[in-house]
Amino acid sequence: MDGKQGSGGRIAFTKMAGHGNDFIMIDGTDGLPDRDWSAFAVDVCRRRQSVGADGVIVIAPSERADFTMRIVNADGSEAEMCGNGARCAALFAVRKGIVGTPMHFETQAGIIEACVKGSHAAVKLTDPAEFDPHITISACGRRYEVVHVNTGVPHTIVFTERLKDTPVESVGRDIRNHPRFEPAGTNVDFVASAGPHRVAVRTYERGVEAETMACGTGAVAAAVASVLTGRCGGPPVKVEMPGGTLSVSFVVSGKACRDVWLSGPVVTVYTGDIYEEELSE
Repeated sequence: MDGKQGSGGRIAFTKMAGHGNDFIMIDGTDGLPDRDWSAFAVDVCRRRQSVGADGVIVIAPSERADFTMRIVNADGSEAEMCGNGARCAALFAVRKGIVGTPMHFETQAGIIEACVKGSHAAVKLTDPAEFDPHITISACGRRYEVVHVNTGVPHTIVFTERLKDTPVESVGRDIRNHPRFEPAGTNVDFVASAGPHRVAVRTYERGVEAETMACGTGAVAAAVASVLTGRCGGPPVKVEMPGGTLSVSFVVSGKACRDVWLSGPVVTVYTGDIYEEELSE
């Protein structure tokens, strides 16, 4: 029953985490009843009041790939893509017997390739786009020189030498909602050099509306922006986040990158059931 629709008004789930980026996984490959997944995510992602997570991931059938990954953020918004969520989805699909490895699955950002080895999962993301290294904006009463890149979802990078002292919540919120990035908004990554091929990152995530332990697409954005602006040696790049270190590899071609892979371990935290009668009306 784990991961599938249960009986007696129960929804089975698996909670998984990639470097502290945690998700409620739902297996819908055998079909699920019509549901407002936005309202469901808002309800069950509440920490200390429900399961608690950064988002809900629903695995559903696909006519174009092995399966479809839908990700709904904790605030109810649906994301185009999530790197750590995709890694969790890959391991979840293998362990549930939905598919073998390697695999391809559908997201709003396109078809994603992934492979699993033991508890490690790697995903090949869509090529970064919309790279702009020269943006000046104001946030929290001061001016910032930022870099913007889309790694499946939009990311804005703020380079800093004082990462530990950075007010990620306040500055991140201001930049996330800045008119320059309307209407969709942006994720915000604060990045510091940590070695010739290593960066340290803290991320304010759109949809979660807070700093998270890790962000896969943010790790890729930080690595790509650091290499393309000459702040970091060429790939692969180790990306240190509060939840752990991710590895990002890619091929540089001028001011563009291709063949981007994000890899690292995934943890299955626990499995359980959500009772329908306990969901908010």
